[in-house]
Amino acid sequence: MPKISVFGGGAWGKALHFAFSQANDCYIVSRKNLGIKSQITSQEAQNSDFFIVAIASSALHTWLATSPLPTHAKILVASKGIAQGQFVSEIFENFYPQSKLCFLAGPSFAKEVQASLPCALNVHSSEINNAKEWLGLFPNSIKPYACNDVIGGEISGAYKNVIAIASGICEGMKLGNNARSSLVARGLVEMTRFGKYFGAQDSTFLGLSGAGDLFLTANSILSRNFRVGIGLASGRTLPIILKEIGEIAEGVKTSQEIYSISQKHNIYTPIAKEVALIMKGKNPKQSLNDLMKS
Repeated sequence: MPKISVFGGGAWGKALHFAFSQANDCYIVSRKNLGIKSQITSQEAQNSDFFIVAIASSALHTWLATSPLPTHAKILVASKGIAQGQFVSEIFENFYPQSKLCFLAGPSFAKEVQASLPCALNVHSSEINNAKEWLGLFPNSIKPYACNDVIGGEISGAYKNVIAIASGICEGMKLGNNARSSLVARGLVEMTRFGKYFGAQDSTFLGLSGAGDLFLTANSILSRNFRVGIGLASGRTLPIILKEIGEIAEGVKTSQEIYSISQKHNIYTPIAKEVALIMKGKNPKQSLNDLMKS
């Protein structure tokens, strides 16, 4: 039976540990005391066959600098976001061979994965055979597909959190279903435009990693980023909202990263721009007016 170690004790890490435990010898590594019998130390994880990383993107640079995984480890990256101007794949490629890296994407709320509710996900890798190695490790409740568009899967997973914040703001401001649907549709076009600039494939944004994950995250109260948007629309401050949620909402920092990258490369990203400005204190009502004109 394959031995898998999951790094990250947040909601997503725990959900993935649960899922992969169904058919594998699976362990979890976290700085927190999770009260799980299969929790082990980083050192004890070294002889695993496969490794899953579900650590916040903002912490990846520091975490990877400690070289916690074997050099030629088979790694499935479940982290989503952009940090310090780099995509997650770029961060990992500074430490591990590209051919050994896979990236998980698609519509998957941690709570539903941990309840064994059905979903379908993509495993992206520059080496398609590497991605296929992971497919047989998933539980019956998850239908996995192998894909080769790494940058498209990554940008989808990061960008959808930003659109989800904007969608939550629409919901909190009670702008109606027409407005929210229009926003999400514009968001899909926007993230596709951004992704294609960096060489992503159109088909990725129309599939599970793109539209699938976006429609899920931007339309449910289970989404942390959607709840951030609702809170901002009600006039609550960001620190208070994040404290109440109790988990990292990746879209908060990712909005700043995307806005910065889009300015640098002159990419038209009006929704990400407004979300980034709202994070810095702009009134959501003013952002709405500006979006209607852009």
